[in-house]
Amino acid sequence: MHDIGGLHGFGPVPGRDDALYFHAAWEARIFALVRALVHNGAFTLDEFRHAIERMEPADYFASGYYERWEAATEQLCLEKGLLTADELASIRAEA
Repeated sequence: MHDIGGLHGFGPVPGRDDALYFHAAWEARIFALVRALVHNGAFTLDEFRHAIERMEPADYFASGYYERWEAATEQLCLEKGLLTADELASIRAEA
């Protein structure tokens, strides 16, 4: 599912201002968080990529680029013991 080059039927790609790196403030925050976690050894880029690849196909296709980053970061933080399920639920409730 991660290599869908050449497949049709996903509809048009919506136009965006390509001059923008991030289209919402939370995208910049998740980008910075991933960079900080990798830099400080919480997980590697390979682990991060693999976490994205482990997403359920339906969730993967329903998510945007940085939504996949968010899901992978949450999953890795849970797996590495950096975050508990209760803490994650609390964070989500605050958002």
